[in-house]
Amino acid sequence: MPSTFNSQHATPNIDPTRWYDRIWASFIYFTRLPFGRLHQPPRECFQTVVEHWPLVGWLTGSLMALTLWGVSLYMPYPVAVLAAIAVRLLVTGALHEDGLARFLDGFGGGTGRERILANMNDTHIGIYGVVGLILYFLLLAAALCSMTPAVAAVTILAADPFAKMAASELVMMMPHARSGREANDGLGLVCRRIDVKTGISLAVQGLLPIVAFIWLTGIAWELLFFVPCVVMYFLYLLVWRRIGGYTGDCCGAVCLLVELTAILVVCSQDIHLISFPPVSSLLPSQ
Repeated sequence: MPSTFNSQHATPNIDPTRWYDRIWASFIYFTRLPFGRLHQPPRECFQTVVEHWPLVGWLTGSLMALTLWGVSLYMPYPVAVLAAIAVRLLVTGALHEDGLARFLDGFGGGTGRERILANMNDTHIGIYGVVGLILYFLLLAAALCSMTPAVAAVTILAADPFAKMAASELVMMMPHARSGREANDGLGLVCRRIDVKTGISLAVQGLLPIVAFIWLTGIAWELLFFVPCVVMYFLYLLVWRRIGGYTGDCCGAVCLLVELTAILVVCSQDIHLISFPPVSSLLPSQ
């Protein structure tokens, strides 16, 4: 995942000519779907892509969940799980998985700040990245296979936006590890600093699906929130102490690891979706 975000204390003035431009820019940047062919927002709107990242999770999570549930109707369930993972990789262009591999190579093989940043900037994947991705996909597939298709589908729908919300908070809590041109993304733009108002918006985007998930499953909400937040906190400490700021690769890694933690918490619980009464029972008797 390229280093996409730069921390700027001064918030640039962006002329919101259309209310959906910034949201549209997020979908263009974080997916490989042809949103850019339908509408091209102003270039400055790409400075705010992180602010609507959880909304992209609503889309990628939905596509992954629908694939898992739909394929499971006709194929063995493990095949459906692998198909769902493959669909998300295709939709996102493996953007976050690339960030996870670079993150592991950087922090696994680097001994100092400059070396870590250099390793993350290397386009060649190393042994830490290879082993880490293998373990990540094995854990993800095994966790989803341990659930029923319906529970796995709603878990993905909730965990994807929640993890993107958590990863976005890195932009709010610390500066960018690089400076100047090194902090530019592939579009030659940098991301503006996230303020409190935007942080609240991110929280709403990320928490709505998981609140609905808690209501549907009855899972202990304390565990579902506490364990991923602990993982996110320790990743935050690791990033801050080793390189003194975030990079786009760090955001991608935090996103995937927080999401995986939430899914593992769900698979450790014996949960079932709540059953609704049949429609006929709600109608007045004649």
